Amino acid sequence: MAWASSFDAFFKNFKRENKILSEETITLIKSHIEEKKLQEALSVIQNALRDIDNAPLNIAVTGETGTGKSTFINALRGVGQEEEGAAATGVTETTMEIKHYDHPKFHQVKIWDLPGIGSTNFPPQDYLREMKFGKYDFFIIISATRFKENDAQLAKAIKEMKMNFYFVRTKIDVDLYSEQKSKPKTFNKENVLMKIQDDCSEKLKEVLSSEPRIFLVSSFDVSDFDFPKLETTLLGELPAHKRHIFMLSLHSVTEETINLKRDSLKQKVYLEALKAGAWAFIPFVGMIRSELENLNETFNLYRSYFGLDDASLEKIAENYNLSVKELKSLLRFYNLFTEDNDESLEERLMKYINIFSLIFGGPGGSRIYYEKTYYLQNLFLDTAANDAIALLKKEALFEKKVGPYISKPPDYWE
Repeated sequence: MAWASSFDAFFKNFKRENKILSEETITLIKSHIEEKKLQEALSVIQNALRDIDNAPLNIAVTGETGTGKSTFINALRGVGQEEEGAAATGVTETTMEIKHYDHPKFHQVKIWDLPGIGSTNFPPQDYLREMKFGKYDFFIIISATRFKENDAQLAKAIKEMKMNFYFVRTKIDVDLYSEQKSKPKTFNKENVLMKIQDDCSEKLKEVLSSEPRIFLVSSFDVSDFDFPKLETTLLGELPAHKRHIFMLSLHSVTEETINLKRDSLKQKVYLEALKAGAWAFIPFVGMIRSELENLNETFNLYRSYFGLDDASLEKIAENYNLSVKELKSLLRFYNLFTEDNDESLEERLMKYINIFSLIFGGPGGSRIYYEKTYYLQNLFLDTAANDAIALLKKEALFEKKVGPYISKPPDYWE
């Protein structure tokens, strides 16, 4: 069956660590399609999409007071230090309380602020038990200086429980600034970073008997140093069904992050289109009409995913000294429905729904519906992602636009 080969070819476009389906699930869906067991394929796709949409993600962050833990948590959530709901920074007292912070847009993503092991009297195993280690997907161990033996012993205990942990050295920007100020003639950025890395590794290697992975970050500039590398590492080591929600939760501050987010969404769009195509084999026009009429909901979701929502654009417009209206006029996403004063996509879509309502399913209807659903979703996705990249490169917004970001609608759209 053509769908089976196209399904296999599609997922080969993505690296294993970026796929939102496990290899076992991909193989199972392909097998059902090859055997023309469409109901079974549809069931697996629906279950996979449900797991992807509802996957909880719990991130544990632990470190001593003064290490920049709260600032790091805010950076991971994409929340400013003075915004409502931000983790309190600049607090000096030690606390034994476990606190959690929801992601502002994705409430199934929770970041847990755990007291540093050095501020407790627990040995590592007891510390993990007291902190309810079983609820977390991975641990981030933070320091603003050298990592101590307590940190290394905690990592060893986490490893023995077959859970992932990551060492994060914060305030790298502060260290570089201080070094440059004190030694302006001999300052070398790469040498300073290498020295910090080596200093952090020393105690950890003694306990772990291996070279630890340490990410040097600035929580005030998440597009620099190792912050992007940390995010892509976390993404690759999560279970497949949890990658999508983590990727969407990331702040779109680098082109690499935006493209990874685009890849993740393209996979989900493809699965949704396959599901839609499978439904079209069965006379189920009511569901088709309902799904397609959610055009505005889909439009607004992509706005939010790529930082094109009104709240985000207000901040960007202020930084660029533009009104929000002026900024929107420079973006392609907001002109999708009125471009060239031609028939809008919404009008085309409603016309298509009326035509499709006369079709009672079947292979022909399935193919057409699958293709149009897939095209429409990717139109939104590609335009939003390219606008987000243009916003990172301010000068790109003001360049003369030559042609669209993406290809014109294919022949089967008309």
